[in-house]
Amino acid sequence: MVKITSIVVEDNSLALDMLVNDITTHHKEIEIIGTAKSVIEAAKLLQKKQPDILFLDIMLGDGTGFDLLEIYPNLTSKIIFVTASDEYAIRAFKFAAIDYILKPYSNEDLENSIKKVKQQIEPQKEQLNILKQAITNQKNNINKISLYTQDKIIVVNIEDIIRCQSDNNYTTFYLKDNTKILVSKTLKYYADMLKDNGFLRVHQSHLINKSQIKEFIKSDGGYIILNNKMNIPVSVRKKADVIDFLKKL
Repeated sequence: MVKITSIVVEDNSLALDMLVNDITTHHKEIEIIGTAKSVIEAAKLLQKKQPDILFLDIMLGDGTGFDLLEIYPNLTSKIIFVTASDEYAIRAFKFAAIDYILKPYSNEDLENSIKKVKQQIEPQKEQLNILKQAITNQKNNINKISLYTQDKIIVVNIEDIIRCQSDNNYTTFYLKDNTKILVSKTLKYYADMLKDNGFLRVHQSHLINKSQIKEFIKSDGGYIILNNKMNIPVSVRKKADVIDFLKKL
């Protein structure tokens, strides 16, 4: 069996020991060639040898995992991010469309991440930039989102999204330049993500950018006219939310 080399970077001693034990116990094909608890320790390890897989904690005592990636911008290792149960971090990973292991994790979580790495599913540089921006500037709204289509990953400015429409377990994004992007996630997934970025769920099938609202027509069941003249139906139970938003303008 060809061994896959790995380095584990985690600043919590208990979490480090647990992850090392889980890897060596359940994934005999992976050989851990080093561990580190800080950016400096990890940098020294990577200077000697770059592993096939780098298990990288986001928040370290002397900096972040991104500091390490900046020291080695041409790192050839596949990265499996490890993060604590922090709402900002989880939201950031979703916007960047990057997989991660959430502490405390299950053996299934670890197995799935390793399986994806073996399939060479790894984040693009733009996705990492979105993740870094979102985690290091938690007080500011995230301004970009990564969308996985069937054959590529598209990074989109959130302000360029006019609306999103549900199609069962798929969602279509409509952009200002008339581009349409179909992704295999539900509208609810994106409604939860984008609610703090100026988006409003007005119907079971429709999520709209509030800045694109031109008029709200109360007759005929209620519908919104967007700046591009598109009519979007408003469900009965969402009508109060729409009116409340417009009153606050």
